[in-house]
Amino acid sequence: MIRVAFISRATLYSTPGGDTRQVDKTAHCLRALGVTVDIYLTTRQIDYSRYDLLHFFNIIRPADIIGHIEKSGKPYVVSTIFVDYGSLEKTAQTGLRQWMNRIFSEDAIEYIKVIARRLKNGEKIGSARYLWWGHRRSVLFVATHAGMLLPNSENEYRRLSQKYHISHAYRVIPNGIDKTMATRVSKRNPEYENAVLCAARIERRKNQLGLIRALNNTAYQVFIPGKPSPNNIAYYEQCRAEADANIRFTAWLEEEELYEMYHSAKVHVLPSYFETTGLSSLEAAVMGCNIVVTEKGDTRDYFGDDAWYCDPDDIESIRKAVDAAYTAPYNEALRERILREYTWERAAAETLAAYRQVLEKETGTDNHSHA
Repeated sequence: MIRVAFISRATLYSTPGGDTRQVDKTAHCLRALGVTVDIYLTTRQIDYSRYDLLHFFNIIRPADIIGHIEKSGKPYVVSTIFVDYGSLEKTAQTGLRQWMNRIFSEDAIEYIKVIARRLKNGEKIGSARYLWWGHRRSVLFVATHAGMLLPNSENEYRRLSQKYHISHAYRVIPNGIDKTMATRVSKRNPEYENAVLCAARIERRKNQLGLIRALNNTAYQVFIPGKPSPNNIAYYEQCRAEADANIRFTAWLEEEELYEMYHSAKVHVLPSYFETTGLSSLEAAVMGCNIVVTEKGDTRDYFGDDAWYCDPDDIESIRKAVDAAYTAPYNEALRERILREYTWERAAAETLAAYRQVLEKETGTDNHSHA
């Protein structure tokens, strides 16, 4: 049996996002395959001797990872979840952030954000090396010393490779939906019948404000379930202030309620400044929604010609994409493809195959006896 420690950001559960779902669902399905998985926040003390390898998440947070690499001496893999904040930083930010983005590189901005999170939120920096290496060198260290990189798509790996000029062993691990939930939930909620949804953490990157401006005072009933991250409270308040009567905010829903919402609605929109996948787009699509997604990121690897794409910087583009998706019949072929290719069970099977590859490369250890 393989024994794995999942290690992720300190705010994984206090500020949940797509990575929260990825961590929890992958762990659950790996356990069903006989793998021992324990989940740790990066700030926790870990007895590394209990594990054959470590599995990190979010390569753009190397300050969370380096200390564990140094202390453990264990082989590791990284689910890269490589979000490129460049387009957001350059177009969606205001004031001081906008000024900083004219002066500093994207890696320098990420470095400054780590320091700011330490000062403002008390988030620990796991290794002093990050402070003197800087962000870029730290990402390179994590990537090049990994047993394997686990991007969510081919395009995600290409972006990482191009930005950091690396060529490294990798295996694509698809993001997924809960197949059990998708095939079990049949109840509809009349409140959301034929509605337009945007299910995501409320923050600038997700661009709820762009959606609000695009659909304000239209015939669409728009629901935005979610809560703001700590650094986006002012953004959330601006969204609420600008929203007209046809835009409604709801608390973040439990998974079954969320799947019922998707099943009842007509269109799901994620007009983000960047998405590696957009988990809520996959979930909504499998439950009966036509989907509108950003054209920025890796979305085409998942949705191909089965989605309507919008430019997050263009309000008219968002509105036209929603109009087209709303009037089109539901795409059953996309549902079948998601149920076949994009499930957490498949993600876990691919992840286990990656673990076995990494452990087979390890020589002179006892790890093989556990595989």
